Amino acid sequence: MHPNFKLISGFLITLSIYFTGHTQSRDELLKSKLDSAFSELFKADEPGGAILIQQGNKVLYENAFGLADLKTKNKFTSKTVSNLGSISKTFVSYGILILQDRHQLSTDDNLLTFFPDFKNKDIAARIKLRHILAHSSGLPDLRNVEKDSLFYLTAKDEENFTPLKSADSLDFEPGTKFEYSNPAYNGLAMIIEKTSGMKWQRFVDQNIFKPSGMKNSRITDGSFPDKNVAHGYILKDKTYQEYDYGECPTFAAAGNGGVWSSIEDLKKYITAINQCKFTDCSVIKASETIYNPSGWKGEKPIYHTGTWFVHQGFYADTKTEETVNVIEHAGDQGGFKSHLIMIPEKNISIIWLTNNNKFITGHIRRILLKMKYLD
Repeated sequence: MHPNFKLISGFLITLSIYFTGHTQSRDELLKSKLDSAFSELFKADEPGGAILIQQGNKVLYENAFGLADLKTKNKFTSKTVSNLGSISKTFVSYGILILQDRHQLSTDDNLLTFFPDFKNKDIAARIKLRHILAHSSGLPDLRNVEKDSLFYLTAKDEENFTPLKSADSLDFEPGTKFEYSNPAYNGLAMIIEKTSGMKWQRFVDQNIFKPSGMKNSRITDGSFPDKNVAHGYILKDKTYQEYDYGECPTFAAAGNGGVWSSIEDLKKYITAINQCKFTDCSVIKASETIYNPSGWKGEKPIYHTGTWFVHQGFYADTKTEETVNVIEHAGDQGGFKSHLIMIPEKNISIIWLTNNNKFITGHIRRILLKMKYLD
């Protein structure tokens, strides 16, 4: 044995212990800082939320705060089923992409193929499914939600999409600009039904939830999941008031925001996406890739793939200092807010759900950036 072997070996062991301890202390410090930030945002006797941050298979942070239901006093946990708002649209989009992969439809099919009763058939013939998926159809939102809020408390997908069929002009030529549209996704949900021959909620359950192992996720279809779920609240006159199904219009329309899930199940959703569990990897890759149409006239470059928002930094419309590329979708409906974020180059994913009308991504972003988990 070389005389310096023991010395070198001891040094390497010490170095290994140092780096292991350094990594642990960094992760513990991250948890401490996040706990501190969220304990100020959430009170134990008020509506709350749940947060998960993971890097690969390692959980960097998982915690829940506050109450899921102010009446029952049930606590918000990682198992609490909460409304996802517009994250629901990613499931609708994958439903369309799965049907395309099975050659049952094409994203180049036009709207008239599925809705021959459009008032202006020329308009419907010019709009392709890929335009609707990417919020670039140009279809105006002709719903009178504010004037007829009572009707829209119970109006489902069809009732929310029907007003768009009476459009006699477009806001812009399809595929040239971005304009976010909720009722357009109600139409996409109906297209899944027309193509698959089953309720779109069942199609997503059979083809996405089940392969992903998302056993506690569900999609509304006119009835409210009122047991073992979070209720949404908004702060009004210093008191939290319920603002969800029955109080907030368009909740019954599921294609734009009818998926209810938990942190636990959404963790499985991310794994299923990364491992291509519910569709071919080529479909997943396409869902995360920006499609650059010719003739784009938007003020900003396109940043929606037809499934996800993809851009540098955490926000599509706001410049931030981090340079990582992000795949994300947020949700905002009634008193519920949510965000699902994937950062492939760092192998980091972030999921949070709240029922107190608070958007908390900024707090997470700042702490991860400060602690060098991002750059």
